[in-house]
Amino acid sequence: MNLLTKAVRGTQDILPRDSYKIRYVEKTVMEIAENFGFKEIRTPVFEHTELFARSVGDTTDVVQKEMYTFEDKGGRSITLRPEGTAGVARAVLENGLLGDAAPLRASYITSCYRYEKPQAGRLREFHQFGVEMFGTASPAADAEVICLAKSIIDTLGLENISLQINSIGCPKCRARYLEALREYFGQYKDRLCETCLGRLERNPMRILDCKSEVCSEIAKGAPAMTDFLCDECWEHFKKVQAFLDAAGVYYTVNTSIVRGLDYYTKTVFEFVSDDIGSQGTVCGGGRYDGLIEELGGPATCGLGFGMGLERILLVMENQGCDFPQPDSPMIYLAPMTESAALECFSAVKTLRDEGFYAQTDVCGRGLKAQMKYANKIGAQYVAVVGEEELASGKIKLKDMESGAEKEINMADILDALYDISYDRTIGHLTEVAEKFGDPDKFPFA
Repeated sequence: MNLLTKAVRGTQDILPRDSYKIRYVEKTVMEIAENFGFKEIRTPVFEHTELFARSVGDTTDVVQKEMYTFEDKGGRSITLRPEGTAGVARAVLENGLLGDAAPLRASYITSCYRYEKPQAGRLREFHQFGVEMFGTASPAADAEVICLAKSIIDTLGLENISLQINSIGCPKCRARYLEALREYFGQYKDRLCETCLGRLERNPMRILDCKSEVCSEIAKGAPAMTDFLCDECWEHFKKVQAFLDAAGVYYTVNTSIVRGLDYYTKTVFEFVSDDIGSQGTVCGGGRYDGLIEELGGPATCGLGFGMGLERILLVMENQGCDFPQPDSPMIYLAPMTESAALECFSAVKTLRDEGFYAQTDVCGRGLKAQMKYANKIGAQYVAVVGEEELASGKIKLKDMESGAEKEINMADILDALYDISYDRTIGHLTEVAEKFGDPDKFPFA
Protein backbone atom coordinates (compact mmCIF):
# COMPACT_ATOMS: atom_id res chain seq x y z
CA MET A 1 0.00 0.00 0.00
CA ASN A 2 1.43 3.36 -1.04
CA LEU A 3 0.55 5.54 1.97
CA LEU A 4 0.64 9.31 1.65
CA THR A 5 2.27 9.59 5.07
CA LYS A 6 2.72 7.81 8.38
CA ALA A 7 2.47 8.86 12.01
CA VAL A 8 5.13 11.33 13.14
CA ARG A 9 8.08 9.61 14.81
CA GLY A 10 7.64 9.46 18.56
CA THR A 11 3.84 9.37 18.40
CA GLN A 12 1.50 6.41 18.45
CA ASP A 13 -2.06 5.50 17.55
CA ILE A 14 -4.37 3.98 20.16
CA LEU A 15 -6.49 1.55 18.18
CA PRO A 16 -10.09 0.52 18.94
CA ARG A 17 -8.97 -2.97 19.99
CA ASP A 18 -6.71 -1.48 22.68
CA SER A 19 -8.44 1.75 23.69
CA TYR A 20 -10.39 0.06 26.49
CA LYS A 21 -7.11 -0.40 28.37
CA ILE A 22 -6.22 3.28 28.49
CA ARG A 23 -9.85 4.16 29.27
CA TYR A 24 -9.73 1.79 32.24
CA VAL A 25 -6.53 3.39 33.52
CA GLU A 26 -7.89 6.91 33.01
CA LYS A 27 -11.15 6.07 34.77
CA THR A 28 -9.28 4.48 37.67
CA VAL A 29 -6.87 7.36 38.27
CA MET A 30 -9.57 10.03 38.12
CA GLU A 31 -11.89 8.13 40.46
CA ILE A 32 -9.14 7.62 43.03
CA ALA A 33 -8.13 11.29 42.77
CA GLU A 34 -11.74 12.31 43.37
CA ASN A 35 -11.81 10.10 46.49
CA PHE A 36 -8.87 12.19 47.73
CA GLY A 37 -10.77 15.41 47.02
CA PHE A 38 -9.12 16.36 43.71
CA LYS A 39 -11.34 17.91 41.01
CA GLU A 40 -10.52 17.90 37.32
CA ILE A 41 -8.91 20.90 35.61
CA ARG A 42 -8.20 21.26 31.87
CA THR A 43 -5.70 23.69 30.39
CA PRO A 44 -4.69 24.57 26.80
CA VAL A 45 -2.27 22.36 24.89
CA PHE A 46 0.01 25.35 24.26
CA GLU A 47 1.11 28.30 26.37
CA HIS A 48 3.35 31.34 26.01
CA THR A 49 6.95 30.08 26.04
CA GLU A 50 7.98 32.23 29.00
CA LEU A 51 5.67 30.24 31.26
CA PHE A 52 7.84 27.13 30.88
CA ALA A 53 11.14 29.01 30.77
CA ARG A 54 10.34 30.62 34.13
CA SER A 55 8.68 27.70 35.88
CA VAL A 56 10.47 24.64 34.51
CA GLY A 57 13.85 26.36 34.53
CA ASP A 58 15.98 27.63 31.66
CA THR A 59 18.90 25.39 32.71
CA THR A 60 16.91 22.17 32.35
CA ASP A 61 17.13 19.79 29.40
CA VAL A 62 13.38 20.26 28.91
CA VAL A 63 13.76 23.98 28.16
CA GLN A 64 17.14 23.84 26.43
CA LYS A 65 16.65 20.80 24.19
CA GLU A 66 13.18 19.27 24.29
CA MET A 67 10.42 21.87 23.93
CA TYR A 68 8.32 22.21 20.78
CA THR A 69 8.42 26.00 20.36
CA PHE A 70 7.22 28.08 17.42
CA GLU A 71 6.13 31.59 16.51
CA ASP A 72 2.43 32.09 15.87
CA LYS A 73 1.09 34.41 13.17
CA GLY A 74 1.22 37.30 15.63
CA GLY A 75 4.95 36.80 16.22
CA ARG A 76 4.46 35.43 19.73
CA SER A 77 6.60 32.55 20.97
CA ILE A 78 4.33 29.59 21.74
CA THR A 79 5.26 26.20 23.21
CA LEU A 80 3.39 22.91 23.32
CA ARG A 81 3.23 21.97 26.99
CA PRO A 82 6.14 19.71 28.04
CA GLU A 83 4.51 18.98 31.42
CA GLY A 84 1.28 19.74 33.26
CA THR A 85 2.13 21.66 36.43
CA ALA A 86 3.09 25.04 34.94
CA GLY A 87 -0.14 25.38 32.96
CA VAL A 88 -2.23 24.46 36.00
CA ALA A 89 -0.36 26.98 38.15
CA ARG A 90 -0.96 29.66 35.51
CA ALA A 91 -4.68 28.79 35.35
CA VAL A 92 -4.98 28.86 39.15
CA LEU A 93 -3.47 32.34 39.28
CA GLU A 94 -5.28 33.76 36.27
CA ASN A 95 -8.69 32.57 37.47
CA GLY A 96 -8.25 33.53 41.12
CA LEU A 97 -8.61 29.98 42.43
CA LEU A 98 -6.31 30.60 45.38
CA GLY A 99 -9.28 32.31 47.06
CA ASP A 100 -11.15 29.00 47.14
CA ALA A 101 -11.11 26.67 50.13
CA ALA A 102 -7.54 25.69 50.97
CA PRO A 103 -5.86 23.50 50.12
CA LEU A 104 -6.87 23.73 46.48
CA ARG A 105 -6.77 20.27 44.86
CA ALA A 106 -6.72 19.81 41.08
CA SER A 107 -6.25 16.72 38.90
CA TYR A 108 -5.89 16.25 35.16
CA ILE A 109 -5.13 13.94 32.28
CA THR A 110 -3.18 15.79 29.64
CA SER A 111 -1.04 15.30 26.56
CA CYS A 112 2.56 16.54 26.73
CA TYR A 113 5.23 17.08 24.09
CA ARG A 114 9.00 16.73 24.30
CA TYR A 115 11.54 16.30 21.55
CA GLU A 116 13.39 13.27 22.87
CA LYS A 117 14.80 10.13 21.32
CA PRO A 118 11.81 7.77 21.10
CA GLN A 119 12.16 4.46 22.94
CA ALA A 120 10.07 2.11 25.05
CA GLY A 121 8.28 4.20 27.66
CA ARG A 122 9.40 7.50 26.13
CA LEU A 123 7.46 9.20 23.35
CA ARG A 124 7.47 12.68 21.88
CA GLU A 125 3.74 12.92 22.46
CA PHE A 126 2.81 11.27 25.74
CA HIS A 127 0.04 11.51 28.31
CA GLN A 128 0.21 12.30 31.97
CA PHE A 129 -2.12 11.99 34.88
CA GLY A 130 -1.27 14.61 37.44
CA VAL A 131 -2.44 16.20 40.66
CA GLU A 132 -1.58 19.59 42.12
CA MET A 133 -2.26 20.87 45.63
CA PHE A 134 -1.85 24.52 46.59
CA GLY A 135 -2.01 26.27 49.94
CA THR A 136 -0.46 23.93 52.49
CA ALA A 137 3.07 23.63 53.87
CA SER A 138 2.26 20.61 56.02
CA PRO A 139 4.35 17.46 55.53
CA ALA A 140 1.05 15.57 55.84
CA ALA A 141 0.16 16.94 52.39
CA ASP A 142 3.39 15.50 50.95
CA ALA A 143 2.52 12.11 52.39
CA GLU A 144 -1.06 12.37 51.12
CA VAL A 145 -0.14 12.89 47.45
CA ILE A 146 2.36 10.03 47.75
CA CYS A 147 -0.41 7.85 49.22
CA LEU A 148 -2.67 8.84 46.30
CA ALA A 149 -0.07 7.66 43.80
CA LYS A 150 0.47 4.48 45.81
CA SER A 151 -3.28 3.82 45.86
CA ILE A 152 -3.42 4.08 42.06
CA ILE A 153 -0.47 1.71 41.63
CA ASP A 154 -2.01 -0.83 44.00
CA THR A 155 -5.50 -0.58 42.47
CA LEU A 156 -4.14 -1.17 38.97
CA GLY A 157 -2.38 -4.28 40.24
CA LEU A 158 1.19 -3.17 39.56
CA GLU A 159 3.92 -5.10 41.35
CA ASN A 160 7.60 -4.54 42.06
CA ILE A 161 7.20 -0.76 42.14
CA SER A 162 9.54 0.89 44.63
CA LEU A 163 8.93 4.28 46.24
CA GLN A 164 12.05 6.41 46.59
CA ILE A 165 12.04 9.74 48.41
CA ASN A 166 14.50 12.56 49.03
CA SER A 167 14.61 16.18 50.11
CA ILE A 168 16.36 18.78 47.98
CA GLY A 169 15.86 21.48 50.58
CA CYS A 170 14.92 25.12 50.20
CA PRO A 171 16.85 27.82 48.30
CA LYS A 172 18.79 28.71 51.46
CA CYS A 173 20.25 25.28 52.20
CA ARG A 174 20.45 24.31 48.56
CA ALA A 175 22.86 27.17 47.82
CA ARG A 176 25.42 25.60 50.15
CA TYR A 177 24.84 22.23 48.56
CA LEU A 178 25.37 23.54 45.05
CA GLU A 179 28.74 24.96 46.05
CA ALA A 180 29.72 21.58 47.50
CA LEU A 181 28.69 19.86 44.27
CA ARG A 182 30.68 22.29 42.14
CA GLU A 183 33.72 21.63 44.26
CA TYR A 184 33.25 17.86 44.06
CA PHE A 185 32.48 17.55 40.35
CA GLY A 186 35.14 20.16 39.52
CA GLN A 187 37.73 17.48 40.28
CA TYR A 188 36.38 15.41 37.37
CA LYS A 189 36.05 18.03 34.63
CA ASP A 190 38.18 15.97 32.31
CA ARG A 191 35.79 12.98 32.65
CA LEU A 192 32.34 14.59 32.70
CA CYS A 193 30.24 14.44 29.52
CA GLU A 194 29.80 17.64 27.53
CA THR A 195 26.27 18.14 28.84
CA CYS A 196 27.37 17.85 32.47
CA LEU A 197 30.25 20.23 31.91
CA GLY A 198 27.63 22.81 30.99
CA ARG A 199 25.59 21.89 34.06
CA LEU A 200 28.55 22.27 36.42
CA GLU A 201 28.14 26.02 36.82
CA ARG A 202 24.47 26.47 35.96
CA ASN A 203 22.88 23.59 37.89
CA PRO A 204 25.25 20.90 39.19
CA MET A 205 22.38 18.97 40.80
CA ARG A 206 21.40 17.85 37.31
CA ILE A 207 24.68 15.91 37.06
CA LEU A 208 23.30 13.54 39.69
CA ASP A 209 20.58 12.58 37.22
CA CYS A 210 22.86 12.05 34.19
CA LYS A 211 22.39 8.75 32.35
CA SER A 212 26.02 8.58 31.19
CA GLU A 213 27.76 5.59 32.81
CA VAL A 214 30.86 7.66 33.54
CA CYS A 215 28.94 10.56 35.10
CA SER A 216 26.71 8.18 37.04
CA GLU A 217 29.76 6.45 38.51
CA ILE A 218 31.32 9.77 39.49
CA ALA A 219 28.01 10.93 41.02
CA LYS A 220 28.01 7.98 43.43
CA GLY A 221 30.65 9.72 45.52
CA ALA A 222 28.99 13.15 45.47
CA PRO A 223 27.84 14.82 48.68
CA ALA A 224 24.24 14.10 49.70
CA MET A 225 21.69 16.91 49.87
CA THR A 226 20.37 15.55 53.17
CA ASP A 227 23.73 16.46 54.78
CA PHE A 228 23.13 20.12 53.91
CA LEU A 229 19.49 20.52 54.91
CA CYS A 230 18.65 23.40 57.21
CA ASP A 231 16.80 22.60 60.44
CA GLU A 232 13.39 23.45 58.94
CA CYS A 233 13.87 21.29 55.84
CA TRP A 234 15.28 18.41 57.87
CA GLU A 235 12.33 18.53 60.27
CA HIS A 236 9.91 18.62 57.34
CA PHE A 237 11.56 15.57 55.75
CA LYS A 238 11.43 13.60 59.01
CA LYS A 239 7.72 14.37 59.42
CA VAL A 240 6.96 13.26 55.84
CA GLN A 241 8.60 9.93 56.67
CA ALA A 242 6.63 9.71 59.92
CA PHE A 243 3.33 10.16 58.06
CA LEU A 244 4.31 7.54 55.47
CA ASP A 245 5.23 5.18 58.29
CA ALA A 246 1.86 5.81 59.93
CA ALA A 247 0.13 4.96 56.65
CA GLY A 248 2.14 1.75 56.25
CA VAL A 249 3.76 2.94 53.01
CA TYR A 250 7.19 1.41 52.47
CA TYR A 251 9.89 3.64 50.97
CA THR A 252 13.63 4.10 50.70
CA VAL A 253 15.60 7.35 50.89
CA ASN A 254 17.50 7.89 47.64
CA THR A 255 19.70 10.98 47.89
CA SER A 256 20.36 10.99 44.14
CA ILE A 257 16.74 11.91 43.27
CA VAL A 258 16.63 15.53 42.15
CA ARG A 259 13.78 15.51 39.57
CA GLY A 260 14.23 17.11 36.17
CA LEU A 261 12.50 20.45 36.70
CA ASP A 262 13.79 23.47 38.61
CA TYR A 263 10.60 24.31 40.49
CA TYR A 264 10.94 21.49 43.04
CA THR A 265 11.80 22.20 46.70
CA LYS A 266 12.02 20.01 49.79
CA THR A 267 10.28 16.65 49.20
CA VAL A 268 10.84 14.86 45.90
CA PHE A 269 9.80 11.28 45.14
CA GLU A 270 9.64 8.67 42.42
CA PHE A 271 7.84 5.37 41.93
CA VAL A 272 10.21 3.17 39.93
CA SER A 273 9.70 -0.11 38.05
CA ASP A 274 12.35 -2.55 36.87
CA ASP A 275 10.04 -3.93 34.16
CA ILE A 276 10.42 -1.25 31.47
CA GLY A 277 14.16 -0.87 31.10
CA SER A 278 15.98 2.41 31.58
CA GLN A 279 12.76 4.48 31.58
CA GLY A 280 11.73 3.01 34.92
CA THR A 281 10.11 6.02 36.58
CA VAL A 282 6.34 5.67 36.29
CA CYS A 283 5.48 8.53 38.65
CA GLY A 284 7.48 11.47 39.93
CA GLY A 285 6.67 14.53 41.95
CA GLY A 286 7.25 16.56 45.05
CA ARG A 287 6.90 20.00 46.55
CA TYR A 288 7.34 23.34 44.72
CA ASP A 289 6.76 26.10 47.25
CA GLY A 290 8.21 28.85 45.06
CA LEU A 291 6.38 28.18 41.80
CA ILE A 292 3.31 30.40 42.26
CA GLU A 293 5.47 33.31 43.38
CA GLU A 294 7.80 32.78 40.41
CA LEU A 295 4.78 33.19 38.11
CA GLY A 296 3.80 36.51 39.69
CA GLY A 297 1.43 35.33 42.40
CA PRO A 298 1.60 35.50 46.19
CA ALA A 299 3.91 33.21 48.14
CA THR A 300 1.97 29.94 48.04
CA CYS A 301 3.01 26.40 48.89
CA GLY A 302 2.42 23.76 46.26
CA LEU A 303 3.04 20.08 45.56
CA GLY A 304 1.96 17.31 43.25
CA PHE A 305 3.06 14.60 40.85
CA GLY A 306 2.92 13.46 37.24
CA MET A 307 2.30 9.86 36.19
CA GLY A 308 3.09 8.71 32.66
CA LEU A 309 0.09 6.76 31.35
CA GLU A 310 2.03 5.06 28.54
CA ARG A 311 4.58 3.83 31.07
CA ILE A 312 1.84 2.62 33.41
CA LEU A 313 0.28 0.66 30.54
CA LEU A 314 3.67 -0.75 29.55
CA VAL A 315 4.27 -2.05 33.07
CA MET A 316 0.75 -3.47 33.31
CA GLU A 317 1.13 -5.34 30.02
CA ASN A 318 4.61 -6.61 30.91
CA GLN A 319 3.32 -7.88 34.26
CA GLY A 320 0.16 -9.41 32.80
CA CYS A 321 -2.19 -7.23 34.84
CA ASP A 322 -5.92 -7.73 34.34
CA PHE A 323 -7.92 -5.26 32.28
CA PRO A 324 -11.73 -5.32 32.45
CA GLN A 325 -12.87 -6.48 29.04
CA PRO A 326 -14.76 -3.98 26.87
CA ASP A 327 -18.51 -4.27 26.68
CA SER A 328 -20.03 -6.31 23.88
CA PRO A 329 -23.46 -5.72 22.34
CA MET A 330 -26.24 -7.12 24.47
CA ILE A 331 -28.27 -7.82 21.36
CA TYR A 332 -27.84 -7.95 17.60
CA LEU A 333 -30.97 -7.80 15.42
CA ALA A 334 -30.40 -9.54 12.07
CA PRO A 335 -32.88 -8.39 9.38
CA MET A 336 -33.54 -10.63 6.38
CA THR A 337 -35.56 -8.18 4.23
CA GLU A 338 -35.73 -4.44 3.60
CA SER A 339 -38.93 -4.05 5.65
CA ALA A 340 -37.32 -6.05 8.47
CA ALA A 341 -34.28 -3.77 8.28
CA LEU A 342 -36.50 -0.75 8.92
CA GLU A 343 -38.15 -2.47 11.88
CA CYS A 344 -34.79 -3.52 13.34
CA PHE A 345 -33.35 -0.05 12.87
CA SER A 346 -36.29 1.44 14.79
CA ALA A 347 -36.01 -1.17 17.54
CA VAL A 348 -32.27 -0.64 18.00
CA LYS A 349 -32.85 3.13 18.30
CA THR A 350 -35.36 2.51 21.11
CA LEU A 351 -33.02 0.09 22.91
CA ARG A 352 -30.09 2.52 22.72
CA ASP A 353 -32.25 5.34 24.06
CA GLU A 354 -32.91 3.13 27.10
CA GLY A 355 -29.19 2.57 27.63
CA PHE A 356 -28.71 -0.84 26.03
CA TYR A 357 -25.76 -1.63 23.77
CA ALA A 358 -27.51 -2.87 20.60
CA GLN A 359 -26.56 -3.29 16.94
CA THR A 360 -28.20 -4.17 13.65
CA ASP A 361 -27.01 -4.52 10.08
CA VAL A 362 -25.91 -1.35 8.26
CA CYS A 363 -24.04 -3.06 5.41
CA GLY A 364 -26.83 -4.95 3.60
CA ARG A 365 -25.28 -8.32 4.50
CA GLY A 366 -26.94 -11.69 4.07
CA LEU A 367 -27.97 -13.69 7.13
CA LYS A 368 -24.87 -15.90 7.17
CA ALA A 369 -22.56 -12.89 7.04
CA GLN A 370 -24.57 -11.16 9.75
CA MET A 371 -24.28 -14.15 12.09
CA LYS A 372 -20.56 -14.26 11.50
CA TYR A 373 -20.34 -10.55 12.32
CA ALA A 374 -22.46 -10.98 15.47
CA ASN A 375 -20.05 -13.68 16.67
CA LYS A 376 -17.04 -11.52 15.90
CA ILE A 377 -18.32 -8.56 17.94
CA GLY A 378 -19.37 -10.85 20.79
CA ALA A 379 -23.10 -10.16 20.72
CA GLN A 380 -24.69 -11.79 23.76
CA TYR A 381 -28.11 -12.32 22.14
CA VAL A 382 -29.20 -12.47 18.51
CA ALA A 383 -32.69 -12.30 16.99
CA VAL A 384 -33.35 -12.95 13.29
CA VAL A 385 -36.15 -10.83 11.85
CA GLY A 386 -37.78 -11.72 8.52
CA GLU A 387 -41.20 -11.40 6.95
CA GLU A 388 -42.53 -14.30 9.02
CA GLU A 389 -41.44 -12.61 12.25
CA LEU A 390 -42.94 -9.30 11.13
CA ALA A 391 -46.27 -10.99 10.34
CA SER A 392 -46.45 -12.90 13.64
CA GLY A 393 -44.92 -10.17 15.78
CA LYS A 394 -42.76 -12.81 17.47
CA ILE A 395 -38.99 -13.33 17.43
CA LYS A 396 -36.65 -15.93 18.90
CA LEU A 397 -34.04 -14.46 21.23
CA LYS A 398 -30.97 -16.68 21.08
CA ASP A 399 -28.39 -16.78 23.88
CA MET A 400 -25.12 -16.97 21.93
CA GLU A 401 -23.22 -18.56 24.82
CA SER A 402 -25.65 -21.36 25.74
CA GLY A 403 -27.50 -21.65 22.43
CA ALA A 404 -30.84 -21.50 24.26
CA GLU A 405 -33.69 -19.76 22.48
CA LYS A 406 -36.70 -17.97 23.92
CA GLU A 407 -39.68 -16.80 21.88
CA ILE A 408 -40.92 -13.32 22.76
CA ASN A 409 -43.16 -10.68 21.26
CA MET A 410 -41.04 -8.25 19.29
CA ALA A 411 -42.92 -5.41 20.98
CA ASP A 412 -41.68 -6.79 24.33
CA ILE A 413 -37.98 -6.88 23.42
CA LEU A 414 -37.18 -3.95 25.72
CA ASP A 415 -38.87 -5.65 28.68
CA ALA A 416 -37.00 -8.87 27.89
CA LEU A 417 -33.63 -7.11 28.04
CA TYR A 418 -34.60 -5.40 31.30
CA ASP A 419 -35.48 -8.83 32.75
CA ILE A 420 -32.13 -10.27 31.64
CA SER A 421 -30.26 -7.32 33.16
CA TYR A 422 -32.20 -7.64 36.41
CA ASP A 423 -31.49 -11.36 36.69
CA ARG A 424 -27.78 -10.76 36.08
CA THR A 425 -27.68 -8.03 38.72
CA ILE A 426 -29.37 -10.22 41.31
CA GLY A 427 -27.03 -13.07 40.46
CA HIS A 428 -24.01 -10.85 40.91
CA LEU A 429 -25.24 -9.40 44.20
CA THR A 430 -25.98 -12.88 45.50
CA GLU A 431 -22.43 -13.95 44.66
CA VAL A 432 -21.13 -10.95 46.61
CA ALA A 433 -23.37 -11.83 49.55
CA GLU A 434 -22.17 -15.43 49.55
CA LYS A 435 -18.58 -14.26 49.46
CA PHE A 436 -18.83 -11.66 52.20
CA GLY A 437 -21.72 -12.70 54.38
CA ASP A 438 -24.85 -14.71 54.96
CA PRO A 439 -26.92 -14.78 51.73
CA ASP A 440 -30.12 -15.25 53.76
CA LYS A 441 -29.58 -11.80 55.27
CA PHE A 442 -28.90 -10.20 51.89
CA PRO A 443 -31.91 -8.08 50.85
CA PHE A 444 -31.76 -8.94 47.14
CA ALA A 445 -31.25 -12.68 47.49
